[in-house]
Amino acid sequence: MLHFDRSEFDRRIKAARALMRKEGLDALLLFAQESHFYLTGFDTSGFVFFQCALLTSDETDPPVLLTRRPDLEQARRTSTFTDIRLWYDRPGMDPSRELLSILEEKKLKGARVGIEMRTFGLTADNYALIAARLAGWCELVDASWLVRSLRVIKSPAEIDYVREAAELADQSLEAMIDAAGPGVFEGKVAAAGAVPILAGGGDPPPSGPVLGSGDRALLVRSATGYRTMDAVDQLTLEHAASYRHYCACLMRTIAIGKASAKQEHMFDVTLEAITAMTDAARSGATIGGIDDAHRAVFDRRGYGHARMSACGYSLGATYRPSWMDVPPMIYSGNEMIIEPGMTLFLHAILVDAEANLAMSLGYTILTRDGAPEVLSRVKPEFVVKV
Repeated sequence: MLHFDRSEFDRRIKAARALMRKEGLDALLLFAQESHFYLTGFDTSGFVFFQCALLTSDETDPPVLLTRRPDLEQARRTSTFTDIRLWYDRPGMDPSRELLSILEEKKLKGARVGIEMRTFGLTADNYALIAARLAGWCELVDASWLVRSLRVIKSPAEIDYVREAAELADQSLEAMIDAAGPGVFEGKVAAAGAVPILAGGGDPPPSGPVLGSGDRALLVRSATGYRTMDAVDQLTLEHAASYRHYCACLMRTIAIGKASAKQEHMFDVTLEAITAMTDAARSGATIGGIDDAHRAVFDRRGYGHARMSACGYSLGATYRPSWMDVPPMIYSGNEMIIEPGMTLFLHAILVDAEANLAMSLGYTILTRDGAPEVLSRVKPEFVVKV
């Protein structure tokens, strides 16, 4: 059930070990499900429980997975793991004991051990167990960025999956726009958008969609309570399509029934902003420069009060609860250099609370030498559904 050649996983693990040695790490405790998938193909939602992979800097030492019994076959059949250890549910269970046993077996006492902390796969209580168990036994250091830094630049095989996701996202957007209109229940729009993704071989996305009309069109997070659109209304759509867990995102605000001149003007300004942002996303420039371009347009056009303080983020292969694969976030002052092979979601959003109007445009780009490629065939146009 592997979705990449084994040689790709071998290359990734070799790169991770090289970075570990550069940083003086003898071992790495991997808790991010995204890291497990990237390095071995392991595909599960079991990361909500204590689940850790151990990678040592020794090239001859296979990675070890410590997981619960229900994930044994999942690991055997979806990953390259050959050394799988189990912990069992019981009163007073503390999987940090099993983890320490593995570290002792690998003779890591007194070693410098990195740990992924910035992840939904490691809860505060489990970290507390590990920290207490390893206190004075080894040096535990935050290495949340290590595998994450490797994942920012996509390989050709990963880019193929991103392109598949982008096409599914286009089909989903077209289906939602086609389904929307006066008197239509928002849930029907969301359902229409799900069909092309799943029928097209994609996965349920890790979040969303963010979909709302009326007052809800001003929200930039999902919220319960779908409503029926009014005769004259607005509808914001932000969604991801996922293919082999690789995400591509799109965002639009459309007019329902009838458009106002103010809405149309907001669209024109938003299109100007995202065009400037796209032009700024060139290899060799900084991530922060994209947001500088975003702010410059909105501030100059009198919408500084309605814009966001960031305008996008990295995308990749992610698991619930978010399709955001950060860092990097796109905000002014972020000095990270843009390199070819990044997939970024750019969004230009206006939330005019006083006028109760929203406008947004967003799409996924692939950075390359020179100007980036927009991974959507759907033109950013002002849409009015009657």
